[in-house]
Amino acid sequence: MTATILDGNALGQKLRAGFRQRAEELAAQGVRPGLAVILVGDDPASQVYVRNKVNACAQAGFHSEKHVYPADIEARTVFARIAGLNADPKIHGILVQLPLPRHFDADAVLEAIAPEKDVDGFRAENVGVLVQGHPRFIPCTPYGVMKFFEEAGIPLKGREAVVVGRSNIVGKPMAMLLMHAGATVTVCHSQTRDLEAHCRRADILVAAVGKAKMISGEMIKPGAAVIDVGMNRLADGKLCGDVDFALAREVAAFITPVPGGVGPMTITMLLANTLQSAERAASA
Repeated sequence: MTATILDGNALGQKLRAGFRQRAEELAAQGVRPGLAVILVGDDPASQVYVRNKVNACAQAGFHSEKHVYPADIEARTVFARIAGLNADPKIHGILVQLPLPRHFDADAVLEAIAPEKDVDGFRAENVGVLVQGHPRFIPCTPYGVMKFFEEAGIPLKGREAVVVGRSNIVGKPMAMLLMHAGATVTVCHSQTRDLEAHCRRADILVAAVGKAKMISGEMIKPGAAVIDVGMNRLADGKLCGDVDFALAREVAAFITPVPGGVGPMTITMLLANTLQSAERAASA
């Protein structure tokens, strides 16, 4: 068996074409979807992520703003900027690029974003309604994963799903979405005993821990759908995921590559949330 590759670039482009059309329809009503991104510090990876998000906005016909601050900026300056963006009718989504420097209380920064502009879906209020099954915004990476399942026709109801990783950004919301879709969900983490046994019974396996190739081919159930959220850089500079792709693709039925899998879909669903926020504002 050789797995079907779930191509995030191809699916992302397909979805973004529809977003551009919806953005043009909004523009005809005098509303242009607007995203503001706040970057604190000079972390190279964060700079790349922000640049990619701003470029994606331009390609989709969105307005975007990038607000960059040095790592030693006082937190109150960033809070003031967020307050201004909350009140700006041209801005429908606000994103603070993580991680923040150590002197910031990241939770407090995220809570400062207006809930109706929290397009990452990280505010406690938005997490709460996600858990209840009535999300205002779905966190972008898990949202993109669910689009993979939808596009490929991968059934979730009644299936065994294992999520490796319990972060607030990916693991926890991913588990909630799978649960709402009818899957039986197990969340594994650094304290889990016999991780291999859990993974081998998974019809749906989502790896999101940030450890290169920790999921081997022997850990995958034949015919499983494997989603690799990890992004790791090897000593030779090459990127790889949390799954040993070469071995896993010979066992799984579906698999995402790294790069070119989940990453492009994360940005695509950020656009989706920003567009949804703009459409709500236009109909208010």
